[in-house]
Amino acid sequence: MKKSKYYLIIVLALTMVIISACGSDNSGEGSSENSEGGESTASGEQVFNMVETAEIPTGDPTLATDAASFIVFGQTMEGLYTLDENDTPVPAISDGEPEISDDGLVYTFTLREDANWSNGDPVTAHDFVYSWQRAVDPETGSEYAYMFSDVIENGTDIINDEADPEELGVEATDDYTLEVTLEQPVEYFDSLLAFGTYLPLNEDFVEESGDSFGTNSDNMLANGPFELTEWDGSGLTWKYVRNDEYYDTDNVALDEVNVQVAKDPGTAVNLFTTDEVDRTAALSAEYAKQYAEDENAATFEEGSSWYLKFNQERDGEETPLANENIRKAIAMAYDKESFTEQVLSNGSVPTDGYVPRGLAENPESGEDFRDESGDLLGYDLEQAQEYWEQGLDELGVDEISLDYLSDDTENAKTTSEYFKSQLESNLEGLSISLSNVPFKNRLDRTTSQDYDIVMHGWGPDYLDPLTFLDLYVTDGTNNNTGYSSEEYDQLIEDAKVTYANDPEQRWEVMLEAEKLLVEEDTVIAPIYQRGRLTLIKPNVNGLEEHLFGPDYTLKNVTIEN
Repeated sequence: MKKSKYYLIIVLALTMVIISACGSDNSGEGSSENSEGGESTASGEQVFNMVETAEIPTGDPTLATDAASFIVFGQTMEGLYTLDENDTPVPAISDGEPEISDDGLVYTFTLREDANWSNGDPVTAHDFVYSWQRAVDPETGSEYAYMFSDVIENGTDIINDEADPEELGVEATDDYTLEVTLEQPVEYFDSLLAFGTYLPLNEDFVEESGDSFGTNSDNMLANGPFELTEWDGSGLTWKYVRNDEYYDTDNVALDEVNVQVAKDPGTAVNLFTTDEVDRTAALSAEYAKQYAEDENAATFEEGSSWYLKFNQERDGEETPLANENIRKAIAMAYDKESFTEQVLSNGSVPTDGYVPRGLAENPESGEDFRDESGDLLGYDLEQAQEYWEQGLDELGVDEISLDYLSDDTENAKTTSEYFKSQLESNLEGLSISLSNVPFKNRLDRTTSQDYDIVMHGWGPDYLDPLTFLDLYVTDGTNNNTGYSSEEYDQLIEDAKVTYANDPEQRWEVMLEAEKLLVEEDTVIAPIYQRGRLTLIKPNVNGLEEHLFGPDYTLKNVTIEN
């Protein structure tokens, strides 16, 4: 399959914070040396103990929208493609590369016949057909259904309830042959095939589980290296155990992975220093500074972008944030460099744009998207106060009260206090009330637009700027701001459809779309691109970190005893 021209994000030698993306949880991961591959020769007890910072919201790949859930699927499931240690999509359940028609629209995949589900059932082409049709069916309510729109034939019509799910361009011509028809050539299609919403599902198991599917580990089925166990659907601990039905289980060294959630970074560090865990999640600024030079420290710069998200419509009524000048004022009224250096202090870097650096290059010049798009919206207190006064005049008020929604981890609370202080100090008449809630509650409130300002993050689902830009089309399932722009919608349509076969023009409209979203309409306010620092024991090898998809995978981890 054709691979697009991308370069990997550079690893920084600094530190990191606890907040994540892709629907975004408050976790963060470190990096470790990769194993060489081949059949595992690890000896001794192969048990890995680690920390996460957020609960698992769902075990249903069709409904998942967050990093915490996709991390689970990265350990327990495989699709047609998976990611290797260099973030390159490579065949997994697909037995090699597909046959592609001359017009680039029809892909024929031959599936490997030694892939089984953890209950012993074979993984077949029918499992992909069922899963993909379930994802686009409006009755399912998948927020990621749009990942099939303008990609798989008839996907858009089905999502809009103008065609039946059975009309999706995917067919099992026999148990191990899957034929996929696209709406138009898609340069990043292999990246999509490694993404969680494109995973297969065992129809009999899902239907028998009913509403309980994905709500706890007893109602989940694995076809990847590990099975999830001992997760009750809301608890702060769970396990991964080796899946003996996995086709490549001989190359999986770990027998068991024990995971516990520690929202307080101090607790995670204490668990590590007392040898109760082998790896922490990302450290807060306090501990990142303390352990930056520690021999156990591991750093990684992610592809996730963090920003303030403004809700323009709440409970059917416009909010003060429907005023463009108010949005611009808030977006320019905080010192993001001070924030990343003093509050995060972890290798995260301030940004004045939305799409992160390292994601994609200009197909002609090779210039990075972030560099070419440039600085769109930076810290400018004088300009912010001018916008603020204009906005207050237009609204006919002299003060505004807004709530600020974020997670309930210690890092998130510290961040919330920083932005409250900055905004109230720099914009006279602004009052911010803080709402720090559990990660799952934040997702629910964001989705239902029960907020004014939310600290939000997004990580790439595939290697293309559209994975960020596509979120804010009118009525997009991840828009959740009340923003609607015919001009913006057309730019995204041009990038997805009109210029699908014209890489250079497609690139130009994506640059234009980001400028409209951030600089002109200020739907969101960029803050930083995340880095992370974790602590990991020196006898742990082979943990692979990823720029997109699951933050990390454990398949190749070995413990030296």
